[in-house]
Amino acid sequence: VKIARPLKIAVDCGNGVPGAFAPELYRRLGCAVRELFCDVDGRFPNHHPDPSQLENLEDLIRTLRSGNEELGLAFDGDGDRLGVVTRAGKVIFPDRQLMLFAADVLSRNQGAKIIFDVKSTRNLFPWIRTHGGEPVLWKTGHSLIKAKMKESGALLAGEMSGHMFFKERWYGFDDGLYAGARLLEYLSGKPDIDAELARLPDSVNTPELQIKLKEGENYALIDTLQRTARFEGAREIVTIDGLRVEYDDGFGLARASNTTPVIVLRFEADSEPALKRIQEDFRRVLKAARPDAVLPF
Repeated sequence: VKIARPLKIAVDCGNGVPGAFAPELYRRLGCAVRELFCDVDGRFPNHHPDPSQLENLEDLIRTLRSGNEELGLAFDGDGDRLGVVTRAGKVIFPDRQLMLFAADVLSRNQGAKIIFDVKSTRNLFPWIRTHGGEPVLWKTGHSLIKAKMKESGALLAGEMSGHMFFKERWYGFDDGLYAGARLLEYLSGKPDIDAELARLPDSVNTPELQIKLKEGENYALIDTLQRTARFEGAREIVTIDGLRVEYDDGFGLARASNTTPVIVLRFEADSEPALKRIQEDFRRVLKAARPDAVLPF
């Protein structure tokens, strides 16, 4: 990995293990690094090292808005997930990070398969095709993604949780520090990082939402929905992992978490009215299947 020009970056390790390595790695690449919470401390005295939660990025956002760094990187406690923040303090969520990585990988590997999980933006489909690749939607879960990469021969995969898997020029496992290096390599070759990030397609969307249930009830509810739910105006219903319901102007997702007894929900649309309509469609089928469910939307 080589960067085309020196970059000024801020790195927030949240007192996790990456603090022992990330600043030195990026300095060796040629970056000027401003460190936030890079002393390893398992008590996590500043914030939890989980870049998927917005409250854990607030310090990095403030630093970028007040300083002259061009980009911010954040890591989870063991360094296998990456968070990205722009100079203006806007979070680039992992599904949009994957767009940048896909553009880079496909510039050298036309026709390559790119895998993303069911929680990811629908904008990845046209983006990957436009750049000459084959989009592959798959189940959430890093072990499931890695198995699908091996089966399909995909060169790149990503999850909404922040796990990025590079097979091209790497070994196919999730490494947040390496993903950060690849991002810096790609962006250092662009004349204007802010403009490059601003051109990524965006949408009206929700963060990950959850319905809390008792142990095992999440799988039973998804099974009921897959058997009985009818969605008005749906173009396609994907059932590889729960239900991802595709509409002409958005999608809704309900899936059982692999690790906790919750239903995971996410919604995306081209406009606020479309988002509300899709949510109402899901509200109707969820309440029909589980009248006592406490919905987070």
